[in-house]
Amino acid sequence: MSEQNSVVAIYSKHTGAEEAVKELQRGGIDMHSLSIVGKDYHTDENVVGYYNTGDRMKYWGKVGAFWGGFWGLLFGSAFFAIPGLGPVLVAGPLVAWIVGALEGAIVVGGLSAVGAGLVSLGVPKDSVLKYELALKTDKFLLMVHGSAKEVEKAREILESTRSENVTFHSVESVGATA
Repeated sequence: MSEQNSVVAIYSKHTGAEEAVKELQRGGIDMHSLSIVGKDYHTDENVVGYYNTGDRMKYWGKVGAFWGGFWGLLFGSAFFAIPGLGPVLVAGPLVAWIVGALEGAIVVGGLSAVGAGLVSLGVPKDSVLKYELALKTDKFLLMVHGSAKEVEKAREILESTRSENVTFHSVESVGATA
């Protein structure tokens, strides 16, 4: 289990998530502590591509400009085809947690690979179910991981944005509910 705190915000549109990332950046939040997750929806309407060249990943699709801006900004990127969720794009440290959960064959009853990665990061299972439902309904998750002080600052910034929900997950509260 991770020793990191996290804050997770849900956005109904990619524009809201994009504005929130800009606010976090202006607020001095380390961009390497951010993760963003969203479905690659409506790909049947457009040509879609995904490739990684060194540290730079390219993506084309309906919201390609949105995702393309994050690939160089955030640490790590991946595309997963997840049963029950469909094609999901992930950028940021959450990629490593998902891959670690998959490589370690961590199975968390009823959760997707994204859910297993979130649980590995220390997010409680009941919250993970809420986040998976948000992804299934084409919403975007924006997360900040780190110390309690860093995450609290990020929470304050995210609460001033157009999110549907902002939830703080602390190491202490996760330990108390586990």
